[in-house]
Amino acid sequence: MRFKPQFLAVALAAAFAAPAFGQGTLVKIDGSSTVYPVTEAVAEEFQKAEKNAIKVTVGISGTGGGFKKFCRGETDISGASRPILKSEMEQCAKEGITYYELPVAFDALTVVVNPKNTFLDKGITVEQLKRMWEPSAQGKITKWNQIDPSWPDAPIKLFGAGADSGTFDYFTEAIVGKSKSSRGDFTASEDDNVLVQGVQRDANAIGYFGYAYYAENQGKLKAVPIIEKAGKPGVSPSMNTVLDGSYQPLARPIFIYVNAKSLDRPEVKKFVEYYMTHGSKLAREVKYVPLPDKAYVMNKEHLAKGKRGTVFGGVAEVGVKIDDLLARGADQHLAPGAF
Repeated sequence: MRFKPQFLAVALAAAFAAPAFGQGTLVKIDGSSTVYPVTEAVAEEFQKAEKNAIKVTVGISGTGGGFKKFCRGETDISGASRPILKSEMEQCAKEGITYYELPVAFDALTVVVNPKNTFLDKGITVEQLKRMWEPSAQGKITKWNQIDPSWPDAPIKLFGAGADSGTFDYFTEAIVGKSKSSRGDFTASEDDNVLVQGVQRDANAIGYFGYAYYAENQGKLKAVPIIEKAGKPGVSPSMNTVLDGSYQPLARPIFIYVNAKSLDRPEVKKFVEYYMTHGSKLAREVKYVPLPDKAYVMNKEHLAKGKRGTVFGGVAEVGVKIDDLLARGADQHLAPGAF
């Protein structure tokens, strides 16, 4: 596999050290660490195909951090692990930034524990995760046996996405019931590799991040099956459980957003076309679930027809399945204020 989590530090540095946005043969991308593995793989292959005549930089500042740069016109493309929010739509509109919303794959947001953990082998319920992560748990729910008496009398060590991460937005919406609603006494980072290392080193740890980071570290971590409702079986994250819709509520689409003005530049247009042509293969290679071929064809049609905006209405929706996503794309009912 081409994706190596240790390269994240380099990518984070690139987000700050990359040349200023401007004309020329540079395609500048920033945003979600979850989308990073796919986009970095596409960028690597694209630059080879172009014999390095076009430079592509891929930074990581989280979905929210990426949209801040994108809506200021500092980047050409923004990776997002949840749809653009209303506040971000408004900021882009204020700055005159219009965009194309292109779903590129599905991710199984993965809850992980240390390999020494055996009491979660059959899974954890959404309700138990909520009790663990909701704001009222801060300073109060500090031991495993406070969630379930059969679990150890040991401290819970929590690792999760930082506040600028789309993963944080999605997880809190899906588990707690409100986006950005979370206890604050946990180790937070937009760099998923920090979270991987934290859970790997502590037998009492639990954390969450995109599936690619788990897949790359399966020998160091254990994925926890998710029990959507009490009495149901636990479902582990995998390509099959995402495709059949059974991995809920943590399966989610991931996106790139393309600045419409940037798309007028030939190097950006070539890169986006390459992404839509080869993204399926490369998404699978970095352990995400590629969309059906017709989804990438639909993306190309939206680009050709100038269909800009979002089909999500400015909220981070939970439980959107692949068929739902395709149906929305076909209808292309753009959210008010998208232009």
